[in-house]
Order: sequence, then C-alpha cells, then structure tokens
Amino acid sequence: MSEKTELENSERVALVIQYVGTNFSGWQRQPKRRTVQEEIEAAIAQVLQHPVSLIAAGRTDTGVHAAAQVAHFNQKSTIPASRWAVILNSRLPEDILIRASAKVSETWHARFSALWRRYRYTIYTDKRPNLFVKPFSWHYYHAPLQESLMQAALTSMLGKHHFAAFHRARSARRHSWVEVQQAQCYRQGPLLHIEIQANAFLYGMVRLLVGMLVEVGSGKRSLENFTDIWVNQKREEVKYAAPAKGLCLLRVGYPEFPFSPDIWYDTQPIFHFNEELVVSG
Repeated sequence: MSEKTELENSERVALVIQYVGTNFSGWQRQPKRRTVQEEIEAAIAQVLQHPVSLIAAGRTDTGVHAAAQVAHFNQKSTIPASRWAVILNSRLPEDILIRASAKVSETWHARFSALWRRYRYTIYTDKRPNLFVKPFSWHYYHAPLQESLMQAALTSMLGKHHFAAFHRARSARRHSWVEVQQAQCYRQGPLLHIEIQANAFLYGMVRLLVGMLVEVGSGKRSLENFTDIWVNQKREEVKYAAPAKGLCLLRVGYPEFPFSPDIWYDTQPIFHFNEELVVSG
C-alpha cells in the first residue's frame, strides 16, 4: 500500500521512542532478525488489526540505542493520537518505550521533515569495570585520552563536507555529503562523551569516526593525519569502528514538533562520578 493511499481519510501519528539496542539488529525490519521497527509495527497492527508502515527519522544500526528516536504512522481508527503511547507501552517488550505520541499534519514526515539528528558516544575510561555503565559505553582504558585533541579533530569537521572516509559499505545512499552543525567532546569524571549533530549521517559514520578520534586522543594519530584522511577521502585508512553499545541517537530536530522539550531533548541519563569521595575505615 502506498503512503498516498494510506493518507486518504487517515490521521498521522508521531511517536517519540526510546530503546536499548543491545538485543536488536538495528531499527530497520529484516528477515529473521529482531528489530525495533518490527516490534512496534507488530504492536500497532495488533491494535488496528491490519499491517502498518512505521517510518523513522534515522535507521540505527545493530546494538545502537536511542533516547528519542522519532517515527510516524498513519491510522484510520478513532483512537486519539495522544493515547497511542499508553496503548503501545502495554504491548511492547521492556527494551522499547514510547515516551509520547501526538497528531501531526499529513505533510509532516519523521525523516524528511527533520532538520538534524544528534548522536552521543560514551567512552568509559576508568581501569575498573562498572556493570551499570557497561551496556551503554565503550570501556577504553588502554591509554589516556586527551579530549582537547579530540575536540580539535571534531572542530575541523564543522560545515558541509564529503565524508566518504567514514562511509561503510552496504549503504544505499548515493553520496557522502554531510553538514556537521555541532561537534563536541567533553569529560565527566571517567566518562568521555562525544556529541555530533548533523543534517544526516552516513551508514556507520559515527562509530568509524569515534574509532579514529580515540587514536587521536591517545596520541597514536596526529591531528594533521586525521584531517588528511577525511579531507582526501582515504577510506582504506579507516580500519576500526567503535563498539555499537557506546552510541545513542540522542534527539532529532524539527521546525514543527508537537512534543515539549522534556519529552525529547536530553533523555539519556549521564552517570556522575564523585572523584573527590574518600572512604575511610
């Protein structure tokens, strides 16, 4: 069924979605694979008694999390759009949560109406493992990481550039142009966070980029070499991708959005470590 046919006498519903990506083969529906899209579509279909198509702002990869993914579907039922969050949460598994649902115009599109997407990558740098941080971070403690060097590398990428060096194979996208709007690297105790905001992202881009940023931060790769690789599209020199579990789709920006900031703006919690704490016997 085409989207145009679905729109006839229908209502468009937008969802703000959270999921822990650990046990998913990404967002997009795949044969014989557990995916976020398939789980939510099945829950909606159970209510409406017919198949639906759920369109997301971005297709996160295997193992990647989302704090505020955005998606939409069309319905012809009398169920108020605002009720869908409650209805779906009673039917979805524990690793998916609908933060809120709302009616949007028939021209509003989760993917094509989005102005930007923002990802956060978390690196845990303490030598001692931490079970509560482990599912959502890359435990990297092999060498000290200098966030100032990593920030300098990120700053060089601001603006619209051809990022073919960070474009994995198997992507259906025809080009590698991306406009990086914001990029920052900051530390909170043993946690190092990298946040990147862009109009769109290439398949595997953030994880490949973080892998190289760690090389810069640890002194294994110079800033000049890092810049030369992406400016001159030397894809063969980008060999390692950071683990998926450290990556989270943080939020998506729209010119018109029916949800208040407390629902979608910054909903991935950050652990705070008190480094000055002294325990005495």
